[in-house]
Amino acid sequence: MADGIGDVILEVNDLRTYIYTRTSVVKAVDGISFELRKGETLGIVGESGCGKTMTALSLLQLIPKPAGRIVAGEIMLNGEDLVQKSEDEMRHVRGQQISMILQDPQTSLNPVFNIGNQLMESLSLTHKEGKKNLLQRAVNSLRNVNVAAPERRLDDFPHQMSGGMKQRVVGAIAMSLEPDIIIADEPTTALDVTIQLQYLRLLKDIQARTGLAIIFITHDFGVVARMCDRVAVMYAGHIVEHGTVRDMFNEPQHPYTQALMDSVPKLEETVDRLYSIEGQPPLLWDLPEGCLFAERCPHARDKCKEYPPTFNVKEGHTADCWRLDPSW
Repeated sequence: MADGIGDVILEVNDLRTYIYTRTSVVKAVDGISFELRKGETLGIVGESGCGKTMTALSLLQLIPKPAGRIVAGEIMLNGEDLVQKSEDEMRHVRGQQISMILQDPQTSLNPVFNIGNQLMESLSLTHKEGKKNLLQRAVNSLRNVNVAAPERRLDDFPHQMSGGMKQRVVGAIAMSLEPDIIIADEPTTALDVTIQLQYLRLLKDIQARTGLAIIFITHDFGVVARMCDRVAVMYAGHIVEHGTVRDMFNEPQHPYTQALMDSVPKLEETVDRLYSIEGQPPLLWDLPEGCLFAERCPHARDKCKEYPPTFNVKEGHTADCWRLDPSW
């Protein structure tokens, strides 16, 4: 176990989140399981539409209702099942135990309120104090995410800030109530490369100071290599491979993981055409019976018409692929 990583604080077991329409059932999350430890960063990677964000929204019970619902599974946070909690009970979980940093800071901040008001609104939920004390807490929250001159920034509106600064403010709001877990849903997508690096360093520094656990949703394997301890690869609502970052980069076992790795350009190689994965992911409302990746997989056989079990590659490394079966 890596330094600074503690006990399990979040355990997800066989989680299934479906969206019901008039004509079909969209299996957005279809039986995933994973755990998260204190001080650990778990990366969730995969193509758009594979269920990454819906997994995060399920943890916070923010799935679109009434169409969306959790139909099975457990979300155990510090020994309590969040699936069984009411909306009122979840209000005490969101922000205080689990917070989320969304992809676009511009849509996360209200354009008609200044930064101080938005920070104080979050802080006032748990800190029943006077305005002066809340203002000082707001200043401290901005200072914790390395915002320069935080006292003056409290009066700024979102449109007066750069993209990187707005993302820091969103991070300050998410971390203002000192949660155990932060879900970061592609938080660096809207940032340029240099600001990305600063933001990632900031998250790692905060994690080192506080023991924060992070679920990092991304499609960027450079971010995965820098930020994550373990990685879950999602495809069509399933986790098809799960292991340490080292395992994923050095010994990917599932053909989909291997294809994702091959899609990353290599500076030392000169090629005429970049690699891409042929075909499209299956429709989540019309999933095939067998392996979900079979139609795009160069190794597919008749056996793949049946969905594979989860094979243990080694301790802490699993993959759902028939090629790991000794009889293959």
